[in-house]
Amino acid sequence: MPDLTDHGPNPYVIDIEGATVENTNFRATLWTGSHLQLTVMSIPPGGDIGLEVHGDTDQFLRVERGSGRVQMGPAQSELTFTEDVEADWAVFVPAGTWHNITNTGTGDLRLYTLYGPPDHRPGTLHATQHDAQDDPHEHDH
Repeated sequence: MPDLTDHGPNPYVIDIEGATVENTNFRATLWTGSHLQLTVMSIPPGGDIGLEVHGDTDQFLRVERGSGRVQMGPAQSELTFTEDVEADWAVFVPAGTWHNITNTGTGDLRLYTLYGPPDHRPGTLHATQHDAQDDPHEHDH
């Protein structure tokens, strides 16, 4: 199991593919700096990251294992962009864009994401999506 503690804002290096593939938690924040944050995620078959928008945060996601469907758009009810992704694909989400990724495969979807600026509290660890939804700090922004 990878070290799932947040190592920011200290200098840090990581086998990002290994950490992403080995992570079994819905979300684990591995590094938080002043302007950037690294989070790894594991989404079960049929699950999703959860429809969300970050008003002032661009986001980069890379799929390391599995397959999924990306949806994005200008409004929660207007997801006009749809693309299927699989291992080695990257997703770029502009600030202010509603987005979701749903696992369309038979195994867990493993991905990592970079936010600029950080989106989660340093050290955030959610074993399941339910834990993330119940975390009052996740709804502050």
